[in-house]
Amino acid sequence: MKSILPARVKVIPLGGLGEIGLNMMAVECGEDIIVIDAGLMFPEDDMLGIDIVIPDFTYLRVNRHRLRALIVTHGHEDHIGAIPFLLREFSIPIYATALTVALIREKLKEHGLLERSQLIQVSARQKITVGVYAIEFIQICHSIPDCVGLAIRTPVGILVHSGDFKIDHTPIDGRQLDMARFGAYGEEGVLALFSDSTNVEREGYTLSEKDVGKTLRQIFQERTGRIIVAVFASNLHRIQQVIQLAREFDRKVLLNGKSMLINVRIARELGYLNFPAEEEIGFQDLSRLQDCQVLMLTTGSQGEPMSALTRMAFNDHRKLKVKPADTIILSSKFIPGNERAIQKIINHLYRLGAEVIHEQVSDIHVSGHAYREELKAMINVVRPRYFVPVHGEYRHLVKHRQLAVTMGIPPDNCLLPVNGDVVTFSDYGAAIEERVETGRVFVDGKGVGDVGGLVLRDRKHLAEDGLVVTSLVIDKETKEILSGPDIFTRGFILEDIKPEILDEAQCVVLEVFDKLLDQGFEFDPADLQADIRRELKRFFNRVLERRPFIYPIVIDV
Repeated sequence: MKSILPARVKVIPLGGLGEIGLNMMAVECGEDIIVIDAGLMFPEDDMLGIDIVIPDFTYLRVNRHRLRALIVTHGHEDHIGAIPFLLREFSIPIYATALTVALIREKLKEHGLLERSQLIQVSARQKITVGVYAIEFIQICHSIPDCVGLAIRTPVGILVHSGDFKIDHTPIDGRQLDMARFGAYGEEGVLALFSDSTNVEREGYTLSEKDVGKTLRQIFQERTGRIIVAVFASNLHRIQQVIQLAREFDRKVLLNGKSMLINVRIARELGYLNFPAEEEIGFQDLSRLQDCQVLMLTTGSQGEPMSALTRMAFNDHRKLKVKPADTIILSSKFIPGNERAIQKIINHLYRLGAEVIHEQVSDIHVSGHAYREELKAMINVVRPRYFVPVHGEYRHLVKHRQLAVTMGIPPDNCLLPVNGDVVTFSDYGAAIEERVETGRVFVDGKGVGDVGGLVLRDRKHLAEDGLVVTSLVIDKETKEILSGPDIFTRGFILEDIKPEILDEAQCVVLEVFDKLLDQGFEFDPADLQADIRRELKRFFNRVLERRPFIYPIVIDV
């Protein structure tokens, strides 16, 4: 008799665990795999020249015949940014809510992939069937509208994915987190809860988005010059509050920045923003309005090099100049790693005479991620058998696991996977049993994955130590030097200041050549290049205690 193996469900984080961004998770059962989110990460300081980072799709490539769908929880870049790169390789349907679908559609249009994509719009409390999975979308609150958590019914039990969430009892759009649905699944019995860990270190409760509105209103009351609000273009609730205040204080609204224009247009079309056309102005209208009648919404709250606010701060914007009476509000969190860039922008804005208000001096931002008491509430309502922290740096995952233990979940049932770990659920329990290949893929311009660790190491070497290039042309037959050695540098030393150093370096190259010539060497450019590189490294380290990137060129003719 043929034996029937017990059902097994594997959950495989391919990104987003142990890091902020890059969110992607595969759920596998038998012949069916669904993927939850496909996000990007913005480059860290040591990723020189890299535009964005996306997850490694190797595991999905190996199992492409089993891929059934991509399920998207919301429209932030760290959850949708890698979708164009995913769809270049895999033809799978994408399920998402209305706003998220619209944002994905805009992204796919930009990449020329819209015609070959299948976008399926869903709504909160809607249920779909994909392969062996029955999935319900559950409304949650976050810093962008139309976000959902997931309840995934599998052959071994119900998996609940919280999505990025907070508990806001007075949300701007009136759409509260649907605790009733989470509670209903808790009553039925949840096998495992995968919960957002980003703010686990913060005690208490997240403030409501409406609290920001109170602070902003006070600023509007006090300021008579232009008000410029820098905010994430995806934070439509914040944008709506600013627009309402502009209306209340008789200011017209100027939109500045590509993503701001796109997101506001989409939100207007879908009814997520109440923003009549007559309240918007263009650059040409600024000259006819008094400063007290102007409100600007702009991108660049994180000090991004090419953003509108950065160009304004450095007086490099073609159409906008900062005025001494301007008030500039950075209405967002200082994302770790961006602090230096933001402070630089703030200093430049002050040099231009503006007043700058940011989260470190005023309550003009609230988080979209749950604090500890809200995380406890989610665990209490869902009451899972197993708990898995997701979405956060490693310390966040550890502390969220510790929190779950204090909430009564047995320590052995609180798992702590990282990217690539395979969490297996079956009738026998749950365990991390194996690992799969995962990692980060760097996108540099049009190149995807062609920049790896060695290239980044060379870029770092060049950035820190400079470049020395030496060229030598040799007659292959007579072994005579026809030209050179010529030496030039970039980012190393100024030739005019210390020309004797480069003269000595030329002598080092000649000594290397003469030594090999005395040994009666068979001419091999590669060997000669290696010897020149080694000896120049020793020379520069001895004379200057520097280690430039040395690039010898030997040509035989």
